[in-house]
Amino acid sequence: MRTYWSYLDTGEASGSVLDGFFEPRAVAVVGAAREPGKVGHFVLENLVSAGFQRPIYPVNPNATEILGLTCYGNVGELPGPCDLAVVVVPAAAVPGVIDECAAAHIDSVIVISAGFKESGPAGGALEREALARARSGGVRLLGPNCLGLIASGSKLNASFAQVMAPPGAISFMSQSGALGTAILDYAAGEGIGLANFVSLGNKADLTEVDLLRAWDADPATSVIVAYIESVTDGRLFVETAGRVSARTPVIAIKSGRSDAGARAVSSHTGSLAGSRVAYDAAFDKAGIIRAHDVQELFDLAAGFSRQPLPCGPGVALLTNAGGPAVLATDACEAAGLTLASLENETIDVLRGQLPPAAALYNPVDILGDATPERYRGALRALYRDSNVRAVIVILTPQAMTDPTSTARAIVEEAAVSGITTFASFMGRDSVEEAWGVLREGTVPSFPFPERAVATLAAMNRYVAFRSRPKSMSPPVRGDSTRVQALLDETRAAGRSFATEQAAAEIADAYGLRVPAGGVARGLARVRELAARIGYPVVMKIASPDILHKSDVGGILTGIADEEELAQAYETIVGRARAYAPEAIIHGVHLQKQVAPGREVIVGVDRDPQFGPILMFGLGGVYVEVLKDVTFRLCPVTPREARDMVAEIRAYGLLRGARGEKPADIDAVVEAILGVSALVMDFPEIVELDINPLIVGNAGEGAFAADVRIGIGGSS
Repeated sequence: MRTYWSYLDTGEASGSVLDGFFEPRAVAVVGAAREPGKVGHFVLENLVSAGFQRPIYPVNPNATEILGLTCYGNVGELPGPCDLAVVVVPAAAVPGVIDECAAAHIDSVIVISAGFKESGPAGGALEREALARARSGGVRLLGPNCLGLIASGSKLNASFAQVMAPPGAISFMSQSGALGTAILDYAAGEGIGLANFVSLGNKADLTEVDLLRAWDADPATSVIVAYIESVTDGRLFVETAGRVSARTPVIAIKSGRSDAGARAVSSHTGSLAGSRVAYDAAFDKAGIIRAHDVQELFDLAAGFSRQPLPCGPGVALLTNAGGPAVLATDACEAAGLTLASLENETIDVLRGQLPPAAALYNPVDILGDATPERYRGALRALYRDSNVRAVIVILTPQAMTDPTSTARAIVEEAAVSGITTFASFMGRDSVEEAWGVLREGTVPSFPFPERAVATLAAMNRYVAFRSRPKSMSPPVRGDSTRVQALLDETRAAGRSFATEQAAAEIADAYGLRVPAGGVARGLARVRELAARIGYPVVMKIASPDILHKSDVGGILTGIADEEELAQAYETIVGRARAYAPEAIIHGVHLQKQVAPGREVIVGVDRDPQFGPILMFGLGGVYVEVLKDVTFRLCPVTPREARDMVAEIRAYGLLRGARGEKPADIDAVVEAILGVSALVMDFPEIVELDINPLIVGNAGEGAFAADVRIGIGGSS
């Protein structure tokens, strides 16, 4: 038998390996209880009431029959083949039950029992033991401390959730059992169907990556939805989700967005790149559609699962009221959606069938007395327009409005159009019946048009993600031998930061232009170095103990001759000794002063989950105040690097403002790609800042004027 563990190194989709969870030949409930108030009874009752058509085996040595089903004393007594065991016994008994399951060739086990790592060190040790038993026996493990799972296609409710949502195309995973039950209840009330539901619990074995792989291979799943508190392996998660998202939309809500617990860091990048930024960058890299709250999660799930993806940017608004249409128009502009420019033929058709006071140009206002047939005729005209790729139909209940019949007309027309269609029936009691008609007809309805717009915008962003060209540019090749030697020297000296000269040489080894310079101690040596590189020069204090030189007045620019050089040397060294009397001072670092240009920052912070996070933004001493920065997960592609540059608020300054020449954006992109390659090649680089990267005009290149590199353990 090929177990899950043999798939880990191949990257194969593990859907067939998880069939024992979702399509078992039989299910055993180990710890089935006779008393209705116990979890073991409730799980068994759910299996029976859901209509599971295959054998269900209660396992309880102290009972002969529960709910009309024959009981068995242990797993070894089961009368036939069984793929899935649901374990509801005290935590201490779980490892032994897993051994019994392995011996009985049950290779899928759900451990609902609590009392494992969530309860403390002893529970953590017990969980590790249970996992070791599972691995040695070729058993997959869901949980422990989980709610269970539901598979609608198999009519399988192997959980203690009170509600089983109707069948549908959404597969949902949750790391919170309590939130999972609430979402199941809400989904049932809203008529949102689920293909599968899984509560991951402690994720001792089965993780979000396994479910992504399984559901990507599941023909019943058209949308994957996830509530995530943490990921087990960040890089594997991003790689897997990226492959899955290319075919199946993945919508996620991440809890714990606050960065209050972020570790202390010394770099500008590290101070700005907290856990929220890391997850945002990871989700962007993988093409995951992010929901910011549970309401948006359901809006997105309904939109993606019930309507086709838009095949273009043009949106048409159809309304019986002007005010909501204005709100929807504003929302479209804010979300980056384009209102379709209607064809002349469409306008002529609308003019022929609508009252004279109607607004014929997008938004199309068919007035407050609009009948269902007026809505139908206008919809048909819009659907035939080649510029229209999505329609949002707005209805406000007025004296002559028939919401329910209008909903039927929308459903019927949308079904044959193939055009993405959303409805916003505003109100409550008077449109409640119409909401039900729209839900049954797979047209998502939102109480306010802004929510419809936000959902449509997310679908457009997903379409754009899927259509991104794959980068074919050759990777950046650096002088890795030279860099490794410099890092080894830094580590051998007991330093956690490379000296400024070493950092400059490392940057140069990966294609970043660094001004000519060096380190000198003593005025005579400083004069020799300045004469060699040529005036004007920049002088900086050279000290591994003073990281932010500008904070202590440790940088002077525009030094034009020997007289200014001597004065600058005395000033900088004096300031450093006054600021940090115990600091080690190697002298000063001189650099050839480059021509003025735009100052930007390129930095990296290494996230413990996702690896290096790259930052780009407006540079200088105010970077942490202005926070005009953007982030990406490394490795960064050329397209991503260019997008980073275009996303900052100051992009207009780089393109050239008020008659200025444009900056050398190509040089900035090359610098970003060089830094990305450097930190991917050398995992021991834990943080890096180039601040400023001085960017000349187009064709003039960019210079890394100040480079800081922090290192950790060896690779």
